[in-house]
Amino acid sequence: MTNLYISGYRTYELGVFTGKDPKINVIKKTLKNEISQFIESGVDWILTSGQLGVEQWAVEVVDELKKDYPEVKQAIVFPFLEFGSNWKEESKTKLMELQQMADYTESTSHQPYKDPSQLKNHQQFMLDHTDAALLVYDPEHEGKTSFVYQAIQKKQEKTPYECRLIDFDQLQNTIEFGME
Repeated sequence: MTNLYISGYRTYELGVFTGKDPKINVIKKTLKNEISQFIESGVDWILTSGQLGVEQWAVEVVDELKKDYPEVKQAIVFPFLEFGSNWKEESKTKLMELQQMADYTESTSHQPYKDPSQLKNHQQFMLDHTDAALLVYDPEHEGKTSFVYQAIQKKQEKTPYECRLIDFDQLQNTIEFGME
């Protein structure tokens, strides 16, 4: 295994409306533990799409993990050109900071958003170019990540593809047993 795709809930799906929300630390700690295991199992590249929420927190976690694992690289692959251009100024600034942490940035579509096919093509690109996925997602609490999860399940019918879920029970365990 060499490439890992990370995705999950968006900020608003988790009720996170400020960068100081304690939920972020719980998610980041859990991500750090899981990502470390993947790196120790041979992951070289970690890919996200740069979405608000889990994907952006994962970029920060990987940047932090590079201190212990300098060989790991990360890519932000946007679904389309000018991704995030309609976001609030604070979110745009954050996205630019995250791009500085990435070893590689690109977009699967070299056009600004025009229709949902770009999102579907992007999702397929991410699955075609990774060997496993780590999702902060609980199937009992659907969100936008359900589209990725369903695509992964379809892929798994045809080919081996690991998908590890961080669900709400695991996040609760981090709160109860794993907070430093």
